[in-house]
Amino acid sequence: MEAVLITGASAGIGDAFARQLAAEGYNLVLAARRLPALQRLGEELAASFNIEVVALECDLASPDAVSRLIHDLDTRAIRLVGLINNAGFGDRGPFKDLPLPRQMNMIQVNVNALVALTWQVLPQLSTARDAFIINVASTAAFQAGPNMAIYYATKAFVLSFSEALHEELRGQGIRVSALCPGATRTEFAEQANMSGTRLFKAGAMQPGDVVRQALEHRRRAIVVTGWRNRLLIWLGKFSPRLVTRRIAAWLQA
Repeated sequence: MEAVLITGASAGIGDAFARQLAAEGYNLVLAARRLPALQRLGEELAASFNIEVVALECDLASPDAVSRLIHDLDTRAIRLVGLINNAGFGDRGPFKDLPLPRQMNMIQVNVNALVALTWQVLPQLSTARDAFIINVASTAAFQAGPNMAIYYATKAFVLSFSEALHEELRGQGIRVSALCPGATRTEFAEQANMSGTRLFKAGAMQPGDVVRQALEHRRRAIVVTGWRNRLLIWLGKFSPRLVTRRIAAWLQA
């Protein structure tokens, strides 16, 4: 079976990717920690769009999660034609106050697992037609983020890594794109202790709209969703980094 693998597929942006790719006719592999939610989603999409869906329990905070995920794909004879690296999380608070294990897990999920999974699936994608990789970064990637130092840094890595791969692979039939949404109405805000921040009070996009733009522009190296987010990033290019990081700190308050 040929399929697209989506990590963090049980809710939010990952759920929206699954729904919209199913509507395009892709078979799916859904991976996340919450297997029952994945199975319910998979059953719904398989019935609605006449596709095949495989749900795999996977906690990318575990160092061996990627190797076990690849083993599961190989065992089921699944060949990937696309990869959505969506799994990730954040946390708000001063660096010195947040538990170190949680922050190291953030690096593991947001960076290490994303890199390892991408490297592992490239041989398959190189033989697929119209293969693509979408790495979910964030508008946070464009500046430092006081009170979310590790999260912003991980997303800056994802953006830089994705841009580099876009250039390396564009002549080999694999499209690589960094998706950079701003505030989005998902579980992320609550889990990251951000629901009451100025950033989310100012408004947030729906995950379906974010994903629609991501898929429409999947040939681009960078996709920033929403006109307001694009404007803020454009203005940031002309502002001193002192200003942009202080604005970021203000938005997290």
